[in-house]
Amino acid sequence: MGVSGSGKSTIGEQLATATGGTFFDGDDFHPPANVAKMHAGIPLDDADRLPWLQRLRQLIEEQATKPAPSVIACSALKRTYREILAPGGDPRVHFVYLQGSFELIAARLHARHGHFMPESLLRSQFDALEVPQDALTVDITPPPEAIVTELRGKLGV
Repeated sequence: MGVSGSGKSTIGEQLATATGGTFFDGDDFHPPANVAKMHAGIPLDDADRLPWLQRLRQLIEEQATKPAPSVIACSALKRTYREILAPGGDPRVHFVYLQGSFELIAARLHARHGHFMPESLLRSQFDALEVPQDALTVDITPPPEAIVTELRGKLGV
């Protein structure tokens, strides 16, 4: 979890590969109206996010029956969003918060091409972010491979 540009997809894909699991990018589950809104530079509100989060919760339930781990990249910016994804603190769900400074992530977004999330929405994501108290927090400054190694050790996978 984390703001756009924090490395959720990159780290998530590598973690899933390293553990023999399956990776899902939460962005792929946004309804077309959400994608259009973000592409237009309009921040999503809670009402926009609710069906998306409910679909991701459904995905978690579907994947929980499989033996291999699943990794889902999702911003999960607010505590209430995380509660939808893991109601009652679902012990099958582990949140990893990819933490980085606004400046570092803005530079990454500036260098990234082809994503529907414009740089202009980054400030709104940082404003909405409720830093999790119960997530595994990792610094995104090291290379992705080092972050994945750290996560595997801390998650025991």
